[in-house]
Amino acid sequence: MTDTTAGASPSTPGLWEDFIDILHQPSSVFDRRRDGQFGLALVILIVMWAVLYFALQNGMGPIIDAEMSRQIATMAEKNPAMTGDQLSSAKSAMEKFALFGAIIFVPVGILLTGCLLWLAGKVVDAKVAFAAAMMIATYSQIPRIIELVINAVQGLFLPPEAITSRYSVTLGIGRFLDPDSNPVLLTVLGGIDLFTIWTLVLMAIGLAVVARVSIQKGAIAAGLVWLVTLLPALFGALSQG
Repeated sequence: MTDTTAGASPSTPGLWEDFIDILHQPSSVFDRRRDGQFGLALVILIVMWAVLYFALQNGMGPIIDAEMSRQIATMAEKNPAMTGDQLSSAKSAMEKFALFGAIIFVPVGILLTGCLLWLAGKVVDAKVAFAAAMMIATYSQIPRIIELVINAVQGLFLPPEAITSRYSVTLGIGRFLDPDSNPVLLTVLGGIDLFTIWTLVLMAIGLAVVARVSIQKGAIAAGLVWLVTLLPALFGALSQG
């Protein structure tokens, strides 16, 4: 009699294992998910983000308030004719957007990242299916969950005067820049932080594993994605300058 038990293949790790493994052995996650199935992982990521975002409002509140105050001050400086009521209305609109926009941004941001990664892969001859690019984009955003928690903890414990903008809690260069610095400089340097780099590294690894190309090509594609996603903020900074 043949021993079928001995020849049985190990079961594929589940999604929860993927969410843990992506943090310390991303190559194995991208290899076993190279078929491009990302829908359930994306749903779980969105739900986790939404639950944590609303649960951590006490910590996120000071950061959001500081960023809105900075934007209102810039708006008032550029448009001295604006009345107090107009500025209050603008702040109210920002508050509503901050409440729901952060949740909407997750799926929209991942969709945009997936599209850009798919196109960037073609540029560097690291071609992958669109579904595979979306899978890479989805799993690459998982470290942002950790970032959300760390930011909220800082919002709870840092003194109010230490939080002057969203850059004040980043783990990067922007943390040490004056919020009134040159807007272009603040946008570019503020876009370089630990979690952005972590996300880009995961994109590079994912593309290299799935497309079976060198990590250098994956890194170039990830860098192109970062540059393109930075353009809208850079354009806004140029208009402020």
